[in-house]
Amino acid sequence: MRPPRLLQWAGPCPPAATTSGPAPLAAPGKGDRQAGGMSALEWFAHKALGGGIYWIQERFYESGNRANIWLVRGSQRDVVIDTGLGLRSLPDYLRAAGLLEAGADDEAAGGGRRPLLAVATHVHFDHAGGLHQFAEVAVHGAEAGALQRGDNYEAVTWLSDREVVRPPGPGWTARSFRVPPVQPTHVLQEGDVISLGDRQLTVMHMPGHSRGSICLHDRDRKILFSGDVVYDGSMIDWLPYSRISDYVASCERLIELVDRGLVEKVLPGHFNTFGAERLYRLASNYIEKAGVCHKVSTCAMRSIASLALRVTNSRLTS
Repeated sequence: MRPPRLLQWAGPCPPAATTSGPAPLAAPGKGDRQAGGMSALEWFAHKALGGGIYWIQERFYESGNRANIWLVRGSQRDVVIDTGLGLRSLPDYLRAAGLLEAGADDEAAGGGRRPLLAVATHVHFDHAGGLHQFAEVAVHGAEAGALQRGDNYEAVTWLSDREVVRPPGPGWTARSFRVPPVQPTHVLQEGDVISLGDRQLTVMHMPGHSRGSICLHDRDRKILFSGDVVYDGSMIDWLPYSRISDYVASCERLIELVDRGLVEKVLPGHFNTFGAERLYRLASNYIEKAGVCHKVSTCAMRSIASLALRVTNSRLTS
C-alpha cells in the first residue's frame, strides 16, 4: 500500500485579489465594496460551529445549488473547503469578518497570516467559482485538467438571474457567469493528508457525482466534509462524468465509515449537517435504488443535461 502523502506549503499566502444555514453575525460593512457593487461582508454570512470550524454561505444566491463553504482553522494553517460562485471575494470576507487570525509565530514575525489553502471537493460551478481568488488551490487529479482549462461543461455551469436575488454589482447578469481557469498548486489523490498542525484532513476519492469528487475526513474528530458525495437531499448522478457504479462504490465506503465508528458528524456540500445514522441511511438508500430502471432513466437525464450544458456553454464562449 502506498504511504499517504503529507501535503504542506510554505509561507503566508499574499492577499488575493437560505434554506437553513448561517445568518449574518455583523452589520454589513462598506470598506470592501467592489466596483460599485455590494461588499463581501454583505454577500456572505457565517456561523461558528465550534472547534475551529465556520459555516459560510452566499446570502443572495437562493437556490438548491447554493453550496456550503467551510473554513477549518488549524494551529499552523487554515483550509477553506469549497468557495461558492466567486461573485464576491471570499478572502476579503474572511479577513473583514475576523476569521483569519495570525498565529503566534506569525505575530512574532510581524503580523503575517497563517497559510490558507482552498480545497475544491469537485469543480462544479457552485463549489469552484471562487478558487481563482486564492493563491493556494487543491483539487483531485481527475478534475485538475478541467480546472486548468476553465471547462464550464465539466463545471456544469448553469446559473439563472432569478437565483441571484440581489445582483452583486451594477449590470451583472447570470449569462456572463463562468468559472475561470485556475492552475492548481496541489493535485490531490486518495490517501493524501492535509496537515493543519493540530488536525489532519485525509483525502478520500469518492467518484460518482463527478469523477474527481472527494471527501475530507478528520479522523480524530470523526468529522466528514462530504462535498456533493452525500448530503441530505436527492443525490445527483445524471451529470456529465457522473457514474452510477462509482457512486455505489463510494456509498459502500461511506457505510463502512459508519460501521467502523469513524464518522459522527457530516458537514456536506449542501443543506444541513447530519449524523452517522442519517449518513448510513442516505448511502444505503442510494445503493438500493441503483438498479436497472434507475440506470435507464439516469441515462436519459444525462443526455438531456449534456445537451443543455453544451448549448449554454457554446453561448458563453461565442
